[in-house]
Amino acid sequence: MNTETNNQFALASRKRRIAAYMIDHFAMSFLIVSIAFLALGSDFLNEPDFTTITATMLVVLLPGFVVYFGKDAIKGISIGKWIMGIMVRDEANPEHVPSFGKLLFRNLFLIIWPVEFIVLAASNEKKRLGDKVAKTIVVQNPNKPSKTPRVLALIAIGIVFITFMVLFTGSAMKNSDAYKVAVQNIEQNEKILEETGGITGYGMMPTGSINISNGYGEAQLEIKVLGNNNDVSVGAYLTKQPNGEWELINLSKE
Repeated sequence: MNTETNNQFALASRKRRIAAYMIDHFAMSFLIVSIAFLALGSDFLNEPDFTTITATMLVVLLPGFVVYFGKDAIKGISIGKWIMGIMVRDEANPEHVPSFGKLLFRNLFLIIWPVEFIVLAASNEKKRLGDKVAKTIVVQNPNKPSKTPRVLALIAIGIVFITFMVLFTGSAMKNSDAYKVAVQNIEQNEKILEETGGITGYGMMPTGSINISNGYGEAQLEIKVLGNNNDVSVGAYLTKQPNGEWELINLSKE
C-alpha cells in the first residue's frame, strides 16, 4: 500500500480481530444451531430417529457452513467486524472489497484456527494464513458507526441467545414423554399435594437431562411445582427400556 492509502486504511489491531472472530463464531454457531433445533422440532427428545436427525442436520448444516465461512460477504464486514469497527479489503487495492469467492476461501482457513491465531500473532503485517493466501488485509473502518449502536448490537446478541435457550430448552423438556410421566406422578403424590395446598402449575423451564441410546433412556429432571400455599422443587428420576414407556424410579423434594 502507498503512504496515502496506508493513512486512510490503518491495519486493524490483533485484539480487535480476535474479538471480532469470537463474536462471529458465537453468533454464526448460535444461528446454525438454532435453525437445526427448530427444524428438528421441540419433541426431538422423544425416541429420536437418528436417520431423520442426520438428514435434517445435513440440510441445515451444509448451507450453514456457507453462511459461516462467507460471513464477510456484505462489504467485507461480518457482524463481529461491524461491532469492532474493522473490515476486509483487497491487499493490492484497499478500496476494493474482495469477491465472495475470495472471502469464502480466506475464511476456510479458520478450520485450523489455532494455526491462524499463531500466524496472526507472529505476523508483522497482522495477517493470518487466510489473509496471506487470499491476499487480503483487515483494516479499520473509517465509516464505522458510533460506539453506542455497536455495543447495543453485542448486548442484543446475548439477550437473543439467552431467550432462545430458555424458551426452546424449556419447550423441548416439557414436550418430552419423560416430563409428562413425571408430572402425572407428581399430581398423584399426596405429600406434594398437601405441601403445595393444591397444584396450580409448573415452572417455565424444568432443568436436568434426558438421554436415550439404543432405546434405553434415563432422565433426571428438576421441576418447580407451583401451589396455592407453597411452591416446591421436585426431583424426578426416570428410566426407559427399548420399546417401553418411561417409568418413574424416584420422586423427591429438593
